Amino acid sequence: MLFLATSACAAVMAAEYEIKKEVPYRHAADIAGDAYAHEKCVLDIYHPVSEKGVPVIIWFHGGGLTSGKKYIPGEIRNQGMCIVAPAYRLSPKVPATVCIEDATAAVAWVFKNIDQYGGDPEKIFISGHSAGGYLASMVGLDKSYLKKHGVDANQIAGLIPFSGHTITHFTVRGERGIPGHQPIVDEFAPLYHVRADAPPLLLITGDRELELLGRYEENAYMMRMMRVAGHKDTRVMELDGYNHGMERPAYPLLINEVRRVLNQD
Repeated sequence: MLFLATSACAAVMAAEYEIKKEVPYRHAADIAGDAYAHEKCVLDIYHPVSEKGVPVIIWFHGGGLTSGKKYIPGEIRNQGMCIVAPAYRLSPKVPATVCIEDATAAVAWVFKNIDQYGGDPEKIFISGHSAGGYLASMVGLDKSYLKKHGVDANQIAGLIPFSGHTITHFTVRGERGIPGHQPIVDEFAPLYHVRADAPPLLLITGDRELELLGRYEENAYMMRMMRVAGHKDTRVMELDGYNHGMERPAYPLLINEVRRVLNQD
């Protein structure tokens, strides 16, 4: 068994990959004349050259919905998976809610096109750090966003946000003049959309004493309320000793979660 597992791992590592960059994910007619949208509504795809039907991870960058840029984490490359890294427009150039709409459009594009890059549209996982984790949760839990693109959010194989808000994002609150220490749960909060039929949800945060204000606690509350709502596969993992910059130790948990979910099928 050890030999077989080692051989399989070696085969994954030996696969050849390539990156397709700056692929537009919005219809040109929808953003005609908007130079900023043409610049930001693009994604990069890291994919195996000759494999088909592989799992897909959509990775959203962080930055508070006001900064940051797309990237493909090195720690999740060479795992026999497609990695898709979308950019999205940022506040204050657009309202923060447009970030969610762009993220949704990117996810919908992946569902409709990833098979051209060897990805399986039935094995799409959404992840991201901080603001990216918030976007992953919003797109996956509020079904109304993907529904506009003809995609059922329940087709998502799993949601794995890193240190994301589960209350209304502080940038959304800031645009409304609400102070950062005032928590709000409205339609722009993943907590508002808890439901029993959502995809598997793994919430990962840093140490509760080192994280951003309340970030562990709101994720723990999200876990509890999902279970109260009847969801059967929500968990929270706290990375002791790590602050909000907890990406590196969380990447193996992301890969393990993808494999765990797929092995249940």
